[in-house]
Amino acid sequence: MERFGVSKKLGFGCMRLPMKEGEVDTAQFCRMVDRFLDAGYNYFDTAHGYLDGKSELALAACLSSRYPRERYLLTDKLTGQYFKEEADIRPFFESQLAACGVSYFDFYLMHAQNRDSFLHFKACRAYETAFALKKEGKIRHVGLSFHDSADTLERILREYPQIEVVQIQYNYADYENPVVESRRCLEVCRRYGKPVIVMEPVKGGLLADLPEKAVEAVRKTGLTPAALALRFAAAPEEMLVVLSGMSTLEQTEENVALMQETGPLTEAEKQAVAEVTAVLTGENAVACTACRYCVEGCPMDISIPDLFTCYNAKRRYKGWNADFYYRSIYTKDRGKASDCIRCGRCEGVCPQHLPIRDLLADVAAAFEK
Repeated sequence: MERFGVSKKLGFGCMRLPMKEGEVDTAQFCRMVDRFLDAGYNYFDTAHGYLDGKSELALAACLSSRYPRERYLLTDKLTGQYFKEEADIRPFFESQLAACGVSYFDFYLMHAQNRDSFLHFKACRAYETAFALKKEGKIRHVGLSFHDSADTLERILREYPQIEVVQIQYNYADYENPVVESRRCLEVCRRYGKPVIVMEPVKGGLLADLPEKAVEAVRKTGLTPAALALRFAAAPEEMLVVLSGMSTLEQTEENVALMQETGPLTEAEKQAVAEVTAVLTGENAVACTACRYCVEGCPMDISIPDLFTCYNAKRRYKGWNADFYYRSIYTKDRGKASDCIRCGRCEGVCPQHLPIRDLLADVAAAFEK
């Protein structure tokens, strides 16, 4: 961690900031930033697509305009949808610096790399551009964020050994998931000597909102479900920082208290992880992390992650709430699951590689009888 300047293993993920009437609640976000920094943490993570560009601007309002630059580390990302050719990259990068109110990024990641997006980045010389920007002092460290098989990750690291850090999805629910391959991706990073940034340690909140049978297993450790998930993600030595997408001051307080000390899991914690994993595997919930990449390009304006949340809740709790939220909130002025025209755009951008079209058919069957 000393090499990269990361003070402690908790990072502030700025994808799910507090919102008020469609805008970032900057008053609350300022308090969250203050508490985070006062507790000795210093790593912030954003991307241009987070909150439709509002995340970068909120960091300018609540972080970079209020603290000296050496007080914090800031990560931003290059996302494939924002450039079509090499000439587009530098202007986009400069716009990100301006939006965040900084003159350089501590980390700049090639975003959401998989087999197909990597080919686009290669064709546009995106990696080469990032390395050049590093030489110019506008980037301190170049890395990538990754959603694909371990074999694809190994190919990228083999072709671009200059990559310094890798951000992977890592949590105990995905540890042996044959799609996400958390364990195998970590092993690739170990072989190539790359420190790891963890995203989705709580799997989009799913590991914080466990079914009662799983909660019983966690209680034996004295931790909350979210705390156990963060402890698991931070345990390996290779983990540089674990990102947590914090939406309230209360979440910030809980996280900064929990992550003051990290280390190997206790035997009781390992047992709880095994028991919770068994429960979740048996439950067979839709493994959506609510990244919302699928929503932006949906021609039928279907709020896909929210419909999956309703679907999981209906199967887990059997109450009326899920039906109410489905009808009265998430589909009141937007598309229903049955409105899906099966164009497949959503599946092309889903980091979890979910069969979204088929799952929406299941959702429609459950709620639209």
